[in-house]
Amino acid sequence: MDALPSSPLEWLCTGVTLLFGVTVLCMVKRSPVEKADVLVWRVLPALLGLLCVATLGAGVGLVVFCAGCLISSMYLGVRALLPVGDKAVLITGSDTGIGHALAKYLDSLGFVVFAGVLNENGPGAEELRRTCSQRLSLLQLDITNATQVKEAYLKVSEKVQNTGLWGVVNNAGILGIPADAELLPMRTYRQCMEVNFFGAVEVSKIFLPLLRKSRGRLVNMSSMAGGIPLPRYAAYSASKAALSMFSGVMRQELSKWGIKVAAIHPSGFRTGIEGTSDQWDKQIKELMENLPAATRQDYGEDYLLGLKSYLLHIPAYCSADLSPVLSAALHALLAKKPHGLYTPGKGAYMYLCIFCYFPLWFYDFFISKMMSTESLPRALRTSEAESKNL
Repeated sequence: MDALPSSPLEWLCTGVTLLFGVTVLCMVKRSPVEKADVLVWRVLPALLGLLCVATLGAGVGLVVFCAGCLISSMYLGVRALLPVGDKAVLITGSDTGIGHALAKYLDSLGFVVFAGVLNENGPGAEELRRTCSQRLSLLQLDITNATQVKEAYLKVSEKVQNTGLWGVVNNAGILGIPADAELLPMRTYRQCMEVNFFGAVEVSKIFLPLLRKSRGRLVNMSSMAGGIPLPRYAAYSASKAALSMFSGVMRQELSKWGIKVAAIHPSGFRTGIEGTSDQWDKQIKELMENLPAATRQDYGEDYLLGLKSYLLHIPAYCSADLSPVLSAALHALLAKKPHGLYTPGKGAYMYLCIFCYFPLWFYDFFISKMMSTESLPRALRTSEAESKNL
C-alpha cells in the first residue's frame, strides 16, 4: 500500500487536513483559556475525517470531514473567548455567594476587579483583601443608595480613565422570606424590587457611559425564578422577572453602541441568600404579627411556623459548586458571541422549556409535584376532614 496519496482527491484531503492542523495550533496559542475546547472540537473532526477517508474512501471521507469542520467551527464561534488583557469589571454584591466567588475567579484570571460590597469592613470584604491580588479594589456599594452608587462611579472612572469599564455584573440581590404571596407583607415586595430590580437599573444607568467607551458587557444575575413562576417566591420572582425583561430590552437598545447584554438564570445554588435561622425567626414572627386575623385563622399558626422548616430544607436542594455560574458569567463577559440568556445549574433549562412549550396545566401539575409540601392551611385541612366524614 502506498504511503503517499495516489489521487487528486486524496491530495486535497491531505492538504485540507494539514491546513486545518496549522489553524488548530494557532488557535490554541492565541486562546489558552479555551485550549481544551479547541483541541476537542477541532482535532476530533479532523481525526474523524481521516478515519472516514481510510475506511469509506476519499470522496465520502472529505464530505464527512467538511461537515465535521462546519459543525465544530459553529460551536467554537460561540465558545471563542477574547483575551483578558487589562479588562476591568464591576461586580455588585461581592460580600458573599456568587458575587464573592466571581470576584475571586475573575481576579485569578487577571481581570481588574471592582468588588462592590455592602460592608467594606465585613468578613467578606476582608477575605477578598486577603486572598485576591492588588488589582482588586473594594467599593462600599449599597446599590439602593444613590450616593454610594455615584461615589463608586467616580472611583471607577478615575481608575479606568479613557479605557472605560469592560463589564458590569449586577449580582446583588435578596430573597426575602419564601411564603405564600398572600402572606408576604408589602415591605417584602418593595425590598425585593428595590434591591433586585431598581438597584440593578440604577447601577446600569450610572455606569453605561463607561461601558460605551469600551463597547463592553452588561451582565445581569437573574434567577430561574425570574423566568418561571414558582410557589412561595412571588416577591423574589417578580423582581427577578423584571430584571430579566430589563436585560432583554437593554440587549436590543445597546447593540447599536456595541455593548452586549446577557441575563443569567441560575438554578438552585448554595449562596447563603436565604439567610440565617435567627433572621428566619425574626421574619416569621413579624409576618405572623402583621397578618389580618382572618388570614391567620385560615392558614393556622402551625402552617406559618412550618415555613421555617421549608427554609431549613432549601440548602439541601442546592448545589455548593458555583462553577457553572462562574463559567456562564465568564462567557458572558469574554465570548465573541455571548448568549443573551444563560441557564447554569441542574434543571434550569428544563423547567424553562416545560413552562414555555408545554400547556400551562401540565407545568402547574409538574411544579406541584416537584415542590409539594405535606402541610396544608388549617381551613383546607378542616374542609378535607369534613369531606371524608360525609
